[in-house]
Amino acid sequence: MTDRQTPSLELDALLVEASRDGGPFSTACSARLDALEAFPAEACRVLDDFGLPRHFVPAALGGRLDDMFELMQLLRVVARRDLTVAIAYGKTFLGSAPIWVAGRPEQAAWLAGQVGAATMVTWALTERHHGSDLLAGELSAAPETHGWRLQGQKWLINNATRAPLVCLLARTDAAGGPRGFTLFLVDKRQLTADSFTCLPKERTHGIRGADISGIAFHGAPLRADAVVGAAGSGIEVVLKTMQLTRTACVSLSLGAGDHALRLAANFIQRRGTHGRRLGELPNVRWCLGRAATGQLLCEAVSLVAARSIHALPDEMSVVAAITKAFVPTVADEVIAQAGELLGARAVLMDEHADGMFQKLERDHRIVGIFDGSTVVNRNGLINQFPLLARAYREGRWNADGVGVAVSPSRPLPALDTTRLSLLSRQGCSLVQSVPEAVRELRQGNTGTPLLDDLAQAFEAATSDVVAELAACKPSSRDVPAEAFELAWRYELCFAGAACLRLWLCRAVDRHHAASGDPLWRDAIWVSACLAHVLTLLGRPAEGDPAYEQVAEVLLTLKEGQSLTLLASGTDPERQP
Repeated sequence: MTDRQTPSLELDALLVEASRDGGPFSTACSARLDALEAFPAEACRVLDDFGLPRHFVPAALGGRLDDMFELMQLLRVVARRDLTVAIAYGKTFLGSAPIWVAGRPEQAAWLAGQVGAATMVTWALTERHHGSDLLAGELSAAPETHGWRLQGQKWLINNATRAPLVCLLARTDAAGGPRGFTLFLVDKRQLTADSFTCLPKERTHGIRGADISGIAFHGAPLRADAVVGAAGSGIEVVLKTMQLTRTACVSLSLGAGDHALRLAANFIQRRGTHGRRLGELPNVRWCLGRAATGQLLCEAVSLVAARSIHALPDEMSVVAAITKAFVPTVADEVIAQAGELLGARAVLMDEHADGMFQKLERDHRIVGIFDGSTVVNRNGLINQFPLLARAYREGRWNADGVGVAVSPSRPLPALDTTRLSLLSRQGCSLVQSVPEAVRELRQGNTGTPLLDDLAQAFEAATSDVVAELAACKPSSRDVPAEAFELAWRYELCFAGAACLRLWLCRAVDRHHAASGDPLWRDAIWVSACLAHVLTLLGRPAEGDPAYEQVAEVLLTLKEGQSLTLLASGTDPERQP
């Protein structure tokens, strides 16, 4: 072991200091800015000084982004303190990612320098009358002799006013269609004052201090080199980029879940009734453990998805859609269950922790909407049902890719965005590996009798879900509600498979074989998670899930610690 810390631990230590005495990350400061609907500029400067923008830039371009899960952990650290800050700050990654995917080398190199110097970048896709229907977008870019001319508006854009750089989608063919749109990187600093207008900030229920506004262009001239990728490739580039950004977005849900569980755990440890602490009551511990199990499911899915960007990039059209639909949905439940434990204090503005719970509950509602709503992501998954069913039935899966995706201590391949694809011809290797995973568990004797039974029940449930996928006939119009429910059930299969594979990996990993992490003893977390998945699939196992045991681990954490599958570290060589 060495004294070198991971970037997320370094940032966490910095934010602890920035939370003291009314500092920019203190609950008092967050509550005050929320009430004033004021932008958290001072908190953003703390992150600038830390150098967080360099983690938005790929290592190949001189940045520090060589592990998507590490980036997610950094954003999670911010989100567990203030979602408004995390959402406002993280937008620069979303705005720059299209250039990492499709930009010219000189364009990407220039932007890398800008982002590394903490210049804000925003991504402008949506319009007032069209929402997530990108093919209906009206903002246009007309070709001219030496470039293009922008006309129209983008609306409900995070940092539209504050960001000097805007990556936007424009209609470049009057007929529209999949090849009728192009992405442009616009530098507002190079435009004349009369060629664009920043639209007023919109008042929002959550993330009240964020700059949620818009921008209007009035014949703004752009140089020819403002194009990102090829002219007409905008929709394709957006869809590929979202495989990165949708995955990164769930770090916000992880942070919100951390925060909600900490508030609930602190409350029940200090509050009593009839001479007993709430944390001693079995029903309270059961409820807390159920919420904590949901959080562990979210982390398992997020970890495997983030590593899949490196290990299984050609399957990310499926993996990203699953992750962005599943994690915010389950995190909403985690937050709601934590709120039930807090009771009235969940809605009070000042009584408990400066009203942080009601703020995070409001703030988190937006996560399931941006970068493609849950419905949009499930619709994208539904379109690939035939591929998923066929690949599972044929028993084919990328064993090497899955092995890297579920092994936190293994080195990752370099990020290769050229391998991103609009459809996953391979299907979803993680889910397709479930029968083999169950065999490995049984033959390797790496579980417990309870885990063996849960795994066999999960394999049967997964097989049933895939059979329903095969019988479902996707339609581009009038998609039945049953198909969206089936997509949710397939997401649960992915979540269970992630848990099972992570458990198997740890059981044989030399770094973790002798771990004393209490979550991993007696297969507590994986048994609770698989039982939870089976319950949500409508096939609950006999007996109560190990929720109370998970709650016990949560309640014994030290001040400032969060429940995580990586409590003992991704790699012992990188621990403090």
